[in-house]
Amino acid sequence: MKFVKYVGVVLALTVLAVVLQFYNGYRDHQEQCNLQGKVVKLADGDSITVLDDDKVQHKIRLSGIDAPERNQPYGKAAKQFLSDKIFGKTVCVGWYKKDKYRRLVGVVRINDQDVNYQLVEAGLAWHYKYYQKEQSAYDRVKYAEAQEQAEDNKRGLWQERKPITPWDWRKGERE
Repeated sequence: MKFVKYVGVVLALTVLAVVLQFYNGYRDHQEQCNLQGKVVKLADGDSITVLDDDKVQHKIRLSGIDAPERNQPYGKAAKQFLSDKIFGKTVCVGWYKKDKYRRLVGVVRINDQDVNYQLVEAGLAWHYKYYQKEQSAYDRVKYAEAQEQAEDNKRGLWQERKPITPWDWRKGERE
């Protein structure tokens, strides 16, 4: 009987730990803003330049997503969507690392809305699952569900019969 109680307590604590991790990931990403500035340039659908109050430019790579390349189907649409949302506007960036190109990698927010997520939701970017371990549990689930819904509803690039992922496109795997 003690063993059954022990297993029950362990299971309850495990469930509690998972719930707290999920909640903390949600809360942390809602509050995180370690760079604020005006969007002055868009390289493509997932790379921007932000000018801070000290007039320093920061190149930003939107985390958790991969948008089509400029010359790829839906590449221009992704860039235009992003431009309509944030170009010339003040954004908040919750960045957490620099990539190999020395860009800051993070979540871009405007009016407390996750722009990275909105690109996935619109069907104009993939949830970049290769890097999903860098996301909070909350964002991993949210982005994955957004992609599924975009696919199911044939939004954006999901209108294509077999959309090619940007990472395959960059490798030259084009049909």
